[in-house]
Amino acid sequence: MKRRTKRSIPTKYTLLAVTALCVLLMFVSFTFNLSGGPLNTVAGYVFVPMQNGINQVGSWVINRADDVVSLRNVRQDNKKLQEQVDELTQKLSTIKLEQYELDNLRKLMELDQKYPSYDKVAARVIANDGGNWFNAFLIDKGEKDGIEKDMNVIAGSGLVGIVTDTGSNYAKVRAIIDDVSNVSGMALSTADRCIINGNLASMNQEQVIGFSDLKCEEDAVKTGEQIVTSHISDKYLEGILIGYVSTIERNSNNLTYSGTITPAVDFQHLQEVLVILDKKETPKE
Repeated sequence: MKRRTKRSIPTKYTLLAVTALCVLLMFVSFTFNLSGGPLNTVAGYVFVPMQNGINQVGSWVINRADDVVSLRNVRQDNKKLQEQVDELTQKLSTIKLEQYELDNLRKLMELDQKYPSYDKVAARVIANDGGNWFNAFLIDKGEKDGIEKDMNVIAGSGLVGIVTDTGSNYAKVRAIIDDVSNVSGMALSTADRCIINGNLASMNQEQVIGFSDLKCEEDAVKTGEQIVTSHISDKYLEGILIGYVSTIERNSNNLTYSGTITPAVDFQHLQEVLVILDKKETPKE
């Protein structure tokens, strides 16, 4: 037995019928001037809820439109504020960079005044060997600026290294922390001499380099002692600060001491240096 299929009236037809009925009732009401009676009652039951619904829908639409406008205004304000924040951030970064460069220049000026008897030229570091430390690097000054091989280079609070090669407008510098670097130094308070050896491995581990062959009386040199370049160095000018003793111990021969030195220069953030144009005079044979 076949089941009868239920036929449903489409919604659009129902809505059309209700609309037509409403229009008809409005027409009859205005035509016959029916201000009371059952028709008015019917109209009250039909039109008042419809009017309230329409008012509610209209209010909701208006509120949503206001929300959209407000959201659009907020987004525009946020965009303007973000542009201002980006601009201020860029200005702040520029100010910090300028302040950093100013601090570096101030340190160079103080260092220049620390060694007033030497002629110097300022230079900017333009490249290094790609490692973690500035143990070998290029500067933007060269032969045309009076720079020659074996000239001493200083920065921060003391000795950086020595010029190893020059071009017309550049020079190569080997720092005292480089593995092949050896500097004759001495304890500032006692004038006891030692050899400072560059060591990149110890720089990576503890930010120190080593010294050896220090001959001094027991406890004459302690941690914190300033180590400067020695007067017997063949290439380095006398009295330039190298660093500070961080550890010291007596060797097995009971005659000399060895230990480590914390460099006076920040070899991880070198930007500007001073090249001393006076070279160490070596006696002629």
